[in-house]
Amino acid sequence: MTDLVSLQGLLAVFLWAALLVYGLSSLWWVVEVTVLSRGWGQNSEEVWGLDDIQVRILTIDAESVVQQTVNALPDDIADVRVIAEADISIDGAQVHIVPDEFDCNATNKGRAVEWARRNVDGNKEYLLYLDEDTLVTGLTGLPDADFIQFTEKPIYTGSRLTYLCEVFRTGYQFEQLGFHRLSYPLYAWGGGFAIRREIEQEVGWDVATITEDTNLIWRAAKNRDLTYQLVDARFRNQAPPSLKSMIKQRRRWMSGTVGDDYLLPPLYRPLYFTRVIAWAFSPFVPLLAIASYLLPGTAPGIGLYSLLSTALLGILFVYMLFGVVAYRKHPILWPVFLILTPLAVVLHSVGALWGVVSPVENFEVTEKVTTDVIEQANNLDQGALAEHEGTDRLLRESDDEFEKGIFTDDD
Repeated sequence: MTDLVSLQGLLAVFLWAALLVYGLSSLWWVVEVTVLSRGWGQNSEEVWGLDDIQVRILTIDAESVVQQTVNALPDDIADVRVIAEADISIDGAQVHIVPDEFDCNATNKGRAVEWARRNVDGNKEYLLYLDEDTLVTGLTGLPDADFIQFTEKPIYTGSRLTYLCEVFRTGYQFEQLGFHRLSYPLYAWGGGFAIRREIEQEVGWDVATITEDTNLIWRAAKNRDLTYQLVDARFRNQAPPSLKSMIKQRRRWMSGTVGDDYLLPPLYRPLYFTRVIAWAFSPFVPLLAIASYLLPGTAPGIGLYSLLSTALLGILFVYMLFGVVAYRKHPILWPVFLILTPLAVVLHSVGALWGVVSPVENFEVTEKVTTDVIEQANNLDQGALAEHEGTDRLLRESDDEFEKGIFTDDD
């Protein structure tokens, strides 16, 4: 009998510890969204024009994908560069090919941007870095900040499961609203950000990492009082076209951020650690709630544990709710996404958990699709994307309109 009581006590301690770690992560997210987010847009007034920007698009050899990205840029951006690792031809942009013999500490994408930093001329105030598949929207100028992060809104490319996960991830990313109050923003999205050229030149990319964007902003923040501004433009990048490619992408993201955590000061590491736990171990949250019903009623604090574990389970649905709001899904569709939240949580976390258990060291480009595939998947007329002007929205003409497709971006 004594052994049984002792075992129950150990189980209770373990469950409370797990609840505490995940609870801190969820609490921090709530603080970011409700408290730290205040005033996030106060300094978003455009000070710099499109003629103050040099665009740099990174690719290996995805010529057709990059061409659409270039076509979508506002006409008033005249200085457009493509940094490629193969000989490609892009109308409306100057292509720079990274020489095979170039060597530095950085690898893959980092190696390419480091070569560009050293060799590509630029006399603009800002460098706007875009991934090969990023379609800019609502870009008419830039606020006055050292680092400007644009929000993203991945577009459907044919996989309903990955699109569902992207809606969930977009909801979680509302925490970016609070990053302007942090000395070290917890991460950066490299598919759409602008940085002052002088800072990029000073900090450089010559570091061995597979998450170059976050690594760059952490090193920049370490050496100066970096000003950060979020711009809620919802640039359109591609949702991974397959579950396999998404899982490998998430694994790379987690591996890179875990590998670069040494750049963070001690005060930030607990926040970072709880975020890793929240992402990679989210599928286990329901088990915490179930455990409260399996423990005997006399277990220490079982009533409070049941309440808190159920609340943590509920916050997963809050992330999804924020995601459907960001995507402007019609309210009649919200129950569908909420019902599918457990599936999204599991699939979104598989790659991250893999990255924690078995980190990857080599960069691998996420598979992209061509314009015609996107148009067909979203029931768009042929040539609809070619007509897009980067100063406007991509599909809906107004913020007041809702998207009526469950797994598509058609309206």
